[in-house]
Amino acid sequence: MTLDVRRAGDDALLVDAGSLDGALAVLGALSDAVRLGQLSVTELIPAARTVLVRGASEQTDPGAFREYVAGLLAERSAGSAQQMSPEVTTIDVVYTGQDLAAVAELTGLSIDDVVELHTASRFTVAFTGFAPGFAYLSGGDQRLTVPRRSTPRPRIPAGSVGLAGEFSGVYPRQSPGGWQLIGHTEHPMWDLSREQPAALVPGAEVRFRAVREQLNTASATASAAAPNSTTTPTEAATQAAAAQQADPQLLATNHPALTVLNPGLQSLVQDEGRPGQGHLGVSASGAADRGALARANRLVGNPAGAAALELRFGDFSARAETTLVAALTGAPRKATARGPLGTRELPFGAPFRLTEGETLDLAAAERGVVTTLALRGGVVAPEVLGSVSRDTLAGLGPEALAAGDLVSVGVGRGLQAVRESLGDDPRLAASGDLVTLGIVLGPRDDWFSRDSLERLTTQEWLVTPRSDRVGVRLEGEALERSPQHEGLELPSEGLVTGAIQVPPDGQPVLFHADRPLTGGYPVIGVVRAADLDSVAQLPPGVRVRFALVDPAKISGPGRPTPTPSTKESSQ
Repeated sequence: MTLDVRRAGDDALLVDAGSLDGALAVLGALSDAVRLGQLSVTELIPAARTVLVRGASEQTDPGAFREYVAGLLAERSAGSAQQMSPEVTTIDVVYTGQDLAAVAELTGLSIDDVVELHTASRFTVAFTGFAPGFAYLSGGDQRLTVPRRSTPRPRIPAGSVGLAGEFSGVYPRQSPGGWQLIGHTEHPMWDLSREQPAALVPGAEVRFRAVREQLNTASATASAAAPNSTTTPTEAATQAAAAQQADPQLLATNHPALTVLNPGLQSLVQDEGRPGQGHLGVSASGAADRGALARANRLVGNPAGAAALELRFGDFSARAETTLVAALTGAPRKATARGPLGTRELPFGAPFRLTEGETLDLAAAERGVVTTLALRGGVVAPEVLGSVSRDTLAGLGPEALAAGDLVSVGVGRGLQAVRESLGDDPRLAASGDLVTLGIVLGPRDDWFSRDSLERLTTQEWLVTPRSDRVGVRLEGEALERSPQHEGLELPSEGLVTGAIQVPPDGQPVLFHADRPLTGGYPVIGVVRAADLDSVAQLPPGVRVRFALVDPAKISGPGRPTPTPSTKESSQ
């Protein structure tokens, strides 16, 4: 096997094995090494022919890592690796899909032949992505290879069984999609009440069985047992109070803190996210500006990763239901408190007190995008996979705040609030300003012409209003592919936060907090980890310039640790 190892930013490597079988072999070898304690990684994300390795601090050089993986593969082929026979999952399917006749026509088979070939195949979960619990199943009969629909459907029902290219898959929840639908199943593909929410994980084996009809009892029972992944903060407070009543010894005692009067546009609960869940089809998500989260929590005396409110666009107001300590960091806003004794201005970047009955009023951000509002004790909400963060792409975690929602906090952890002000944050820009971001080229910079590579770093890119937590959409002179890659499709491969993906129109998308796990367009470069918080604060109208960074001179993988000083240094 020929391995091609490429950098994917400053904390990840992309191992291209050239084929799906090769990628599965690499995934198996690396997984064995992790299980045996021979390799420490943050995440392994397999895809059609690649494995993305995040946080392999022991092996940061692509050449050295290629030799390391080759050695692991040689050991496995010699029989030193433990061989395990995965349990086969059988999925009952009613083959009445909307595209079943079209698939028969595309393949030149009868409908009965399509069903017979699909049920006779033994599939392997090659990788996950697109949505939590969505598994790309390989190993089907090659005669069932069909293209995606030319026009994707805006809504595909949960449980739909489809074909696309060489893969089969089952949609775990209602979502848009372009796969050819051949049937439907009631098998619960994603169930948060289970210890392992995803029914299928990479390496698992799957068989489909044709049935005439299915009862909904199994999925209905699972849905009733599963905790809500989209819970309102008011429901969160009720659930937390019920949990405390059932177990008075719970540490995270629930205290009503704020009633939302005006939520603004997309105000979310966020903490440090849920890293390491890529095998379930779930990205880390979490606070968009992690430095701002850590600073705000430090000001009120919380642990650095405690949950807080992430406020994005528009005004915000809430009424204090108890006397509490709060702090604002990130994008600066004019803040006031209104109460029986009048109106007073509140500091930004310093702790302040809200008295029961006072109303907190925040104007729209003056610069930047994301303002973090931390409350002493941390925001309480139901956890999904160990985090209360809202993932806007996957639909996990509490819904955005709405008027009337109750925000509650836990008990303080005994840390002291910090009295000094953090001062102004020089990273934050307003519309029309120029922001420079450091990038590492690759992993697919060779897909682009020399002129495009020069254009990437010499022109200024405009941040468009279509940007969100998933990605920042940029506008400029289009980036063109090299002649040998014109018109080619890149098999889906893993994406990192900060990846600059270039679709066919040549206008880059800079993926951020709620990025998809995998993507099928080439990534020309990746923003360095130290600048990711700055990406979160790019408002529409800002101009961006990319500067090349030598990855060999970056000191180790991962995000920077906030400096505990009274003023943050420029990044």
